[in-house]
Amino acid sequence: MSERGYLRYVALGDSQTEGLGDGDDVRGLRGCADRFAEGAAAGGCPDILYANLAVRGRLAGQVRAEQLPAALALRPDLATVVAGMNDLLRPRFDADEVAGHLEAVFAALTAQGARVATVTFPDIGRITPLARPLGRRVLALNARIKEAAGRHGVAVADLSVHTAMTDPRLWSPDRLHASPLGHARIAAAVAHALALPGSDDTWTLPLPPGAPAPGGLRGVGTELRWAGGFLGPWLLRRVRGRSSGDGRQAKRPELLPPAALHSGSFDWSTRC
Repeated sequence: MSERGYLRYVALGDSQTEGLGDGDDVRGLRGCADRFAEGAAAGGCPDILYANLAVRGRLAGQVRAEQLPAALALRPDLATVVAGMNDLLRPRFDADEVAGHLEAVFAALTAQGARVATVTFPDIGRITPLARPLGRRVLALNARIKEAAGRHGVAVADLSVHTAMTDPRLWSPDRLHASPLGHARIAAAVAHALALPGSDDTWTLPLPPGAPAPGGLRGVGTELRWAGGFLGPWLLRRVRGRSSGDGRQAKRPELLPPAALHSGSFDWSTRC
């Protein structure tokens, strides 16, 4: 890192880093990595350039095989690596295997001199009741991410320990991708983990009280509509051996200045 902060930031990962849930494919996706780059540029890293290699649907092994070589070629001094949730949702999930792929990415980037940050995952059972049986998988993967990160000096934004991160308002209607507010909080969490200027723990605070979740028959109806609208199509793709990322390329494969900069003093907390 130079006296003017980080100069080359590369984001690796899946749909969360690509930005699903924050914009759309017509208007364009923003997402936590874009928001983080914008905040870094407006804060302590005014000369930062940013590339986003993430592609939706990618497994941790695919991130390692497809995105890591491109990331190393860009020679970042800062990188974020967020992957594993797609693996976690597969029937044959192996926490050790997934963490092994992530650790290989951590090792390669840090060996080249990059400062690396990653995240843990919130309890998706609190966001999606039908996903409660996956709770043990989330715990196992988070534990291994922390262990791998510790071995390579990787900063961890620990989303898993803050119940505020399971507030439904931080998640899009599909309950798998963050909402714009959720993406802003993830960006702030990463900034805090890296101790960027102006960052703090405001992202951990609960949102103001909102309307209670529907109960009884209304609650059942909500779950059934979610299953029909999101879970069903996802399962159908799995049966057909397809991925939402088939045929897609990284949205920002080259290092460029962040597309949108906030003028004046940047305060991470106001974005959360």
